[in-house]
Amino acid sequence: MSVIRISAADTLARLSEFDAVIDARSESEFNLDRLPGAENWPSLNDEERVRVGTLYKQVSPFEARKLGAALVAKNIGRHIEREVQDKPKDWHPVVYCWRGGHRSSSLALVLGQIGFRVHVVEGGYKAFRATMLEDLHAQAQRLSYRVVCGPTGSGKTRLLHALAQAGAQVLDLEGIASHRASVLGMIPGQPQPSQKRFDTLLWQTLQKFDAAQPVYVEAESKKVGNVALPDSLITAMRASKCLRVELPEDERVELLLEDYPFFVSDPDFFCERLEALTMQRGKAVVEEWKAMVSAGQFKPVVRELLRLHYDPGYANSTRRNFAHFDDAQAVYLENRSKETLDLNCAEILALESGMSKKTS
Repeated sequence: MSVIRISAADTLARLSEFDAVIDARSESEFNLDRLPGAENWPSLNDEERVRVGTLYKQVSPFEARKLGAALVAKNIGRHIEREVQDKPKDWHPVVYCWRGGHRSSSLALVLGQIGFRVHVVEGGYKAFRATMLEDLHAQAQRLSYRVVCGPTGSGKTRLLHALAQAGAQVLDLEGIASHRASVLGMIPGQPQPSQKRFDTLLWQTLQKFDAAQPVYVEAESKKVGNVALPDSLITAMRASKCLRVELPEDERVELLLEDYPFFVSDPDFFCERLEALTMQRGKAVVEEWKAMVSAGQFKPVVRELLRLHYDPGYANSTRRNFAHFDDAQAVYLENRSKETLDLNCAEILALESGMSKKTS
């Protein structure tokens, strides 16, 4: 039998060494967040955890442990039968649960008795999260950022995607958060990750970046939808160099209609989201917008949203939050075409390369 305890810090540093990362927690715990690359082998599923917990409180811990042992044994047997039969003897997994207790130890014990070399994370997911959050701050601070600024609909996200395709390092916060970062930014059918899951996904992204190269990121507030950015990342972004993207208004309207097709295809949903602006814009204005949407007049509504809601105060707000906004590199997009984006990306990266050579 070969069962080895490993610290959370060593687990983070050695994740790539393991053939499998196995989460022994229930499915709801797993869905809330998990270690990178983890597979879910519940020792107790959600319903079973409730049964055991209820028995523990209402009858006795002894009776609860008997039931729990029987359920865990059955579940581990199913996992072994389903997942392990084709594994070679040198298969090398790491196992964890909530705090590195019974659930992961029970599974590791059986795997170890089979003859596999198994690691168990000391402190489980709880220790991993604490260690990961500490490293998340360090990862955020070690990088150099180029913050892409610009009013709503100016093509910031498209520019980031084009930069990524051109080989630049890009931190897509809205992509990680599954949200467009405005009051209208919820994406139908794409629920946001939990705060814990967002933190882990962000850490996974940051730790892959090369500190010798800049990271391009869109200007964001402290929250993207319902998830919050770490203070260390916000502080670093706000002190970084900026790019200012500009696009003609007609192109901005067309771009937004393309990037938010669900508003056009589902006017009721569009009207529902517009309700969130009532406090800021007033009931009469919002009702007028809703009537226009119901009549299929999407372009005039988008244009008014830009002029009355998004654009006023944008520059002052950005200047207040990003120290280098006033001396930002200007990126003038004639239109929203891929050719224009690619051309500007090439110019951005060429200028960055030239600046790097001058400072080296």
